[in-house]
Amino acid sequence: MGFEQATIKVEREKEFDLLKNAISQVFTGQVERFLKEVKRSGKRIRDFEAVIANGLLERVDETLAKSGTTAQQTYAALPVSDQGQLREFYLFKIEEVDPALRARFHKLYQYY
Repeated sequence: MGFEQATIKVEREKEFDLLKNAISQVFTGQVERFLKEVKRSGKRIRDFEAVIANGLLERVDETLAKSGTTAQQTYAALPVSDQGQLREFYLFKIEEVDPALRARFHKLYQYY
């Protein structure tokens, strides 16, 4: 019997979906641009709160940029359970990045 992640109901679906879609878009077609933005900011890729606090998702994802709110405002409006699910989704996506691209941006992925 394998590991099965428990499903937790999303409470604020609209806000959750906005951020989840932005993360998906960034890691689907604009990952290199996103990694460059993170590098330029001096933040670590695994520090999700710092990434959204610095507006890095908005710089890359046009839909989020045009939504009228920042990623940080949207994230702050979510309950803790939704925030945790988004953090987990983001961390999962950064680990899916192509190994060659990860090697180019190895300093972003380093642990302290």
